Amino acid sequence: MKKTLTHLPSTNYALNALGAQISIARRELGWKATDLAERLGVSSGVVTRIEAGAPSTGVGIVFDAAVLCGIPLFETNPHDVRAMAYVAQTERVRLALLPSRTRRRNVKVPNDF
Repeated sequence: MKKTLTHLPSTNYALNALGAQISIARRELGWKATDLAERLGVSSGVVTRIEAGAPSTGVGIVFDAAVLCGIPLFETNPHDVRAMAYVAQTERVRLALLPSRTRRRNVKVPNDF
């Protein structure tokens, strides 16, 4: 039996918002769903799922659609490759500064209220 994955409400809202932004930008560009699908190399059904905020759509395809439509990712112009590379590099450096392993901390919660 296949397990059903339930996403957090914030995740669903974010997917719906990004899907709506992609749909708006596509229409403002004068593209049909089939035009965007052709540029992405996917079927028009995938574009429909992206714009509907379907969580089963691959994140890479969704980000490709956002970039093609000119939607800023991480508060950066999607067509500014240098800026996106800088964001990625900065986050990787930040990640390298953190310990590679995590330990569960024993946190004592005061219960004398």
